[in-house]
Amino acid sequence: MEKILVTGAGGFIGSHLAIDLKKKGYWVRGVDLKYPEYYSKNIADDFKILDLRKYDNALEAMFGIDQVYALAADMGGMGFITTHHAEILHNNSLININTLEAARHAGIKRYFYTSSACIYPEYLQEIPNVIPLKEEMAYPAQPQDAYGWEKLFTEILCKYYAEEYGMEIRIVRFHNIFGPEGTWDGGREKAPAALCRKIAYAKIDGHDSIEIWGDGEQTRSFCYIDDCVKGIQLLMNSNYKEPLNLGQDRMVSINELAHIIMDIAKVKLEIEHVEGPQGVRGRNSDNGRLKAILNWTPEISLEDGLEETYKWIYKQVYERWSNG
Repeated sequence: MEKILVTGAGGFIGSHLAIDLKKKGYWVRGVDLKYPEYYSKNIADDFKILDLRKYDNALEAMFGIDQVYALAADMGGMGFITTHHAEILHNNSLININTLEAARHAGIKRYFYTSSACIYPEYLQEIPNVIPLKEEMAYPAQPQDAYGWEKLFTEILCKYYAEEYGMEIRIVRFHNIFGPEGTWDGGREKAPAALCRKIAYAKIDGHDSIEIWGDGEQTRSFCYIDDCVKGIQLLMNSNYKEPLNLGQDRMVSINELAHIIMDIAKVKLEIEHVEGPQGVRGRNSDNGRLKAILNWTPEISLEDGLEETYKWIYKQVYERWSNG
């Protein structure tokens, strides 16, 4: 039985991945600074609370492990990553350097690093109707935030570890993953969860409007968590060694996203545009290489994914509201 380590298993994608791997019959160890908010014993066979900013902890996490999925990161939505540059760059650099070196020292067979579409240059994302981003467009480099620079740096670090130490490393670039059981309030949530929360509260309280940062015409593509988990494992088990996009290639504006969720919630609300961080003006994934390499692209529609996400967030909102 392959023994697998998922770092960041207390987070949204990490917990979903750990559960799926365990269902498939792998022995799974989860590591994080905290248990998942919606923790259950089905997440992992062994769950360790470890601070991977410390090398000894990273080495402890590797004991007896065959494969590593490295998802641990200090991150959040635009409200967080645009206001915590130093903290993100410091914490994530330590996490990634320690985890990769500990994996090398432990003789790990295969290592999976989760990068981000945030590595793509800002100069390619200055208008809403952007050209979809191909993997080779990462250079000349100009990520917008420290989060993007840190991810790009670690991609380069992984490349050299593979070349110089013979490690089998796979790298994915996520494009806006969303779904149930993720962060939906507190400042670290991303746009789909934030809008689901705002619309749910408006419906429960009888309000007639919600707020959106900026003019709402900034564009993104959004990928449902089940597709993300499937794509991760397809890439891990492939022979492809270069960074690969993982996301949907259907681009929508934040205003459009809000209206899709309103339709799901069966409410009509006014949108008030207010000042707030917006990130790049537009971003979309080019999935040509993903399809060519994996013979697969994400299958779950934005509407179907949002319906599941809204139902789950509505339940959380209602429980909090009913408890005062």
